[in-house]
Amino acid sequence: MKRKGVYPFTAIVGQEDMKLALILNVINPALGGVLIKGEKGTAKSTAVRALAELLPAMNAVKGCRFHCDPEQENLWCDDCSKMKAKGEPWQIETLKMRVVELPVSATEDRVVGTLDVEYAIKKGEKKFDPGLLALANRNILYVDEINLLDDHVVDVLLDAAAMGVNTVEREGVSYSHPARFVLVGTMNPEEGDIRPQLLDRFALSVTVTGEHDPADRKEVIKRRLAYEADPDAFIASYGEEQKELADQIVAAGKLLPSVQVAEEMLDKVAELAIALGVDGHRSDITLIKTAMTLAAFRGRQEVETEDLKQAAKLALPHR
Repeated sequence: MKRKGVYPFTAIVGQEDMKLALILNVINPALGGVLIKGEKGTAKSTAVRALAELLPAMNAVKGCRFHCDPEQENLWCDDCSKMKAKGEPWQIETLKMRVVELPVSATEDRVVGTLDVEYAIKKGEKKFDPGLLALANRNILYVDEINLLDDHVVDVLLDAAAMGVNTVEREGVSYSHPARFVLVGTMNPEEGDIRPQLLDRFALSVTVTGEHDPADRKEVIKRRLAYEADPDAFIASYGEEQKELADQIVAAGKLLPSVQVAEEMLDKVAELAIALGVDGHRSDITLIKTAMTLAAFRGRQEVETEDLKQAAKLALPHR
């Protein structure tokens, strides 16, 4: 049975804030994730899967449990570092970015992985059984109904998303591996909220609703019917737009390290945070990082006021 192709990201009608927040986190996974609040049927999961399909395949060390990038030595796992140090040859494979789904019932061990302490004591070697965070490295970690997930597990996810590393400690034995992923949490506010302390840890937050313009709602129906009638033809019709956006995202990722922030922009962020009475400094830092990522997405090497305005819309409301 032939599998139906993924609905194109560029074919999603409206929901511009959600799409932009997802794109920014793919360009810069270090932002720390996005929380999408909204009613059912507003393309939340469709957008996440479509974004993963949009992006080009990436190079990875073949056989690596964490599919390390062979070009980024500072992000290699212990196994890849040892292989390279010993001069052992490795093979390269290409992998598509995937969406790793974390079930609401997931335990901490299932998420972070487990260490065999007894093996470590007897053999003097660490034996690590990877969890979902290992699978999510360089991918999208998608948590539907994140407000129903155990608070401690959410805390672990947010720590890993912010640090890009997952560390497991058991009985004095510890193991760390790269866990650089795009964290996407979705929730329906009608089913309960998320604790303010955890909410603040998400870099960006957007609220999505159904389209209220009759013409837009009509377009949603037309596109969905066209996709279901002939998925291949519908996907092909958006091929050029998909490629343009994918190229823009890849280019932005390369440009991001060279983006500069003027003192004037830093002053504006500090003044805004004080005026809004935001607690702590996480919001200021997130706002600047988001603005820098926006500048890169727009092909610029310097943050402008417009970047700050749009970044504030994504980074401040939930704080």
